[in-house]
Amino acid sequence: MAAIRHAFQVGVLFLFDLGALSDLPLARSAVNRDADVRVRQELFAELAGEPDCRVLALWNGKTLMSGDALALFPADAAASAELLFYLGRTTEPGSNAAVNAPVLAAVLSDDEAAAIEPDPDRWVSLRESGDSLGDADSALMTAAVALANWHASSPHCPRCGATTEPELAGWARRCPACQNQIFPRTDPAVIVLVLDGDDRLLLGSNVLWPEGRYSLLAGFVEAGESLEHAVCREIAEEAGVKVEDPRYLGSQPWPFPRSMMLGFSAQVAAGRNPDDLQPDGEEIVDLRWFSREQLRKEAGTLLLPGQTSIARHLIDAWLVADGGGDLDESARAAASAIAPA
Repeated sequence: MAAIRHAFQVGVLFLFDLGALSDLPLARSAVNRDADVRVRQELFAELAGEPDCRVLALWNGKTLMSGDALALFPADAAASAELLFYLGRTTEPGSNAAVNAPVLAAVLSDDEAAAIEPDPDRWVSLRESGDSLGDADSALMTAAVALANWHASSPHCPRCGATTEPELAGWARRCPACQNQIFPRTDPAVIVLVLDGDDRLLLGSNVLWPEGRYSLLAGFVEAGESLEHAVCREIAEEAGVKVEDPRYLGSQPWPFPRSMMLGFSAQVAAGRNPDDLQPDGEEIVDLRWFSREQLRKEAGTLLLPGQTSIARHLIDAWLVADGGGDLDESARAAASAIAPA
């Protein structure tokens, strides 16, 4: 854990352990993507011929686990896959692939997946497993899910409409009609830790969420817009609050289907009343300010983002900056307080 750093915003001092944001679950990597070899025509056959080659099986965006690690299969598991990617070579131990082993991802049909594991409940999503994976497995699974989602949403050429074909070991598609080459798209989105002059945290509830679920406010960056302007615009649109001094804190991919989440902090603008909240009513239906004490008190009942998300890590980094416990500790304490003797 890195030393706590100080950040000043409009005369208000707040503390962040920025080291925690360098450890975001889906931003870790112990994989050499080995991009130079993607142009080889017989690459998949070459890699499959290496005895250490392993395959990550992907079905409906889910995979299989072996304990806390990805279940990786021998190369012949990819023989009939409908889509194949080369993810790269592992650079550290801790995975079910040997160090420097090539790893492929195979997108399986329903029948192919059932032949490997017929119980659908054994297949695990990245949202569920991301925070428990090691560095190599996190990088492998995140890239595999991102590529699979992109291929599924990009079967046709945006220029002429013809059906495109995978190339560059799954990292591009080519239109055979007009030779247009298409690469995976990533949509930037800002997610904002909004603080007021009393160091309270702003959380919002989305119209699609169950009652009691709250998270940081977020939104996509528009065309021709800087990240900083996107921060200020999104908070004004969703909460009716003017903020200033946006500060970048960290990022991680969020391949559901293709976002890059860019974490920022921002302060309620000087002279503005932070309690004059106006949820937009379309996306955000409720807004609340939380002190650290309030958030810890409600930890057992409040529904917050999962541990794989950057939102949860930003919230936790703010929460523990006063030297107190995190949300998991608070939830356990609340549960023990109401547990029967």
